[in-house]
Amino acid sequence: MIDLNDLVVRGYLVRLVGEDGLQMIENMPEGEVTDEQIAEATGILLNIVRRTLFILNEHKLAICRRERDSSSGWLTYLWTLDMTDIGPQLLKEKKRLVKNLRTRVKFEEENVFYACPEGCIRMNFNEATECEFLCPYCGEDMMYDDNAGFIEKIEKRLAFLDKEK
Repeated sequence: MIDLNDLVVRGYLVRLVGEDGLQMIENMPEGEVTDEQIAEATGILLNIVRRTLFILNEHKLAICRRERDSSSGWLTYLWTLDMTDIGPQLLKEKKRLVKNLRTRVKFEEENVFYACPEGCIRMNFNEATECEFLCPYCGEDMMYDDNAGFIEKIEKRLAFLDKEK
């Protein structure tokens, strides 16, 4: 069984399905249950339960089985949580994060930035020249923004992620 107290797992699930979705996962009844039964047992709105279940199903973290009522012809969807695939999902998410961080480091290293001293905006040199080095929001003079510290933070994060294989 997956440890829902693990901060990495919780963070991934919250990003995937939100706080309500995580609460639903934590309080979901065992075995095959309908979305209505989940909503009743967890106290979460039915539309949120359904949205969460479909997202989990898309990410292979929930299994859905359809059953047709012989008398009415209605379909009933029975849901089961299956968190066994969360490891590969987390690995895929980590690879995406590393790729994005590498792209960001490259962008930061290849550009010179200027920022509004009031914190309104940060832009690269070409954008700043178009605005004549004046903040388009408040009119303040844009100041050179040394991004070496920011690059260092990203590289530390990358080193940490590379270390955790």
